[in-house]
Amino acid sequence: MRVVVAPDKFKGTLSAAEAAEAIVEGWGRADPRAEIDRVPVADGGEGTLDALVSALDGRIERAKVTGPLGDPVVAPYGIVDDGRVAVVEMARASGISLVREERRRPRRASTHGTGELVVAACRHQPRRVIVCIGGSATTDGGAGMAQALGVRLLDEEGNPIGPGGAALRRLAAIDVRGLVPEVRGVEFVVASDVDSPLVGPRGAAAVYGPQKGASPEDVRVLDEALGHYAAIVHRDLGLDLRREPGGGAAGGLGAGLVAFLGARIRPGFDVVAEAVRLPALLERAEVAVTGEGRYDMQTERGKAPAGVLRMARETGSRSVLICGQIEEGASPDADLIYDLSDSGLEEAMRRPRELLIEAARAAAAEL
Repeated sequence: MRVVVAPDKFKGTLSAAEAAEAIVEGWGRADPRAEIDRVPVADGGEGTLDALVSALDGRIERAKVTGPLGDPVVAPYGIVDDGRVAVVEMARASGISLVREERRRPRRASTHGTGELVVAACRHQPRRVIVCIGGSATTDGGAGMAQALGVRLLDEEGNPIGPGGAALRRLAAIDVRGLVPEVRGVEFVVASDVDSPLVGPRGAAAVYGPQKGASPEDVRVLDEALGHYAAIVHRDLGLDLRREPGGGAAGGLGAGLVAFLGARIRPGFDVVAEAVRLPALLERAEVAVTGEGRYDMQTERGKAPAGVLRMARETGSRSVLICGQIEEGASPDADLIYDLSDSGLEEAMRRPRELLIEAARAAAAEL
């Protein structure tokens, strides 16, 4: 039997690569002759860097960059596909996990470090850079990133504006002539798991600002600032970012990547699946096994496990879903479904690897 093992991370317990290893071990106990392709997946959010480096036998490099509130951070990035592709995960440089809750400053947090990480990755001369966006501490529209790339964002007096989304209210002009040479000629692809616009009731500030510590007043200020920023970009660069699908991802970083690097925003799972050649692997597989820590209704809107199940249906493969917990109301379309929390959520969190091995063994025995 040919099996493709393609899980996402089990957040808080196992990385996607660790989950894949456990599933392979369990499957092999029941079907030692199975031919197994191990392909950790992700959807553009946190964990995508590790999934791509693991699946493509790449390597991790590191760079010292500026964290969301100005503190230094040593952030990893990936070089994969024999150096042709670099992978930057913005959460490693500008993520909310880098800022303790009591220190969160949604008006001031900046993506400057993400820009520095992009430059570091481009020094390896890749043809393409995949920028994975999600889990940000920022709502600055990618302005900090742009400044790190040499773009000048100027106020009425011709001085650079400060860091953070609120500072965009003072933006009067954009000068892109100083864009650093490292990024020129490189193809940029944004892997995003949301399609939110930059501004408005479904925009970066309104939907995700409160998760980053923004008060209702902060949300109002940031949404107005992003709207003003979009107007200046439209005037100076000729691009209308206000309704760009995915432009609001990661506090508007999606829009900034489009504006200053000519990036294409794509569904994160599709980018990852293409990079790891998942469709081709599934074409010759009889079974696809996927999973994640918590499968919920949000998963069904484009997260990695739902994408694997969809591709399995399209290629005629049978499918197995193994999750730490499946939310009531979610309706995964898989041939076999295992919910590790059936033995108790606390137990599932305490012994995820052992339970995953046993579920995979049971699935292999049944199929």
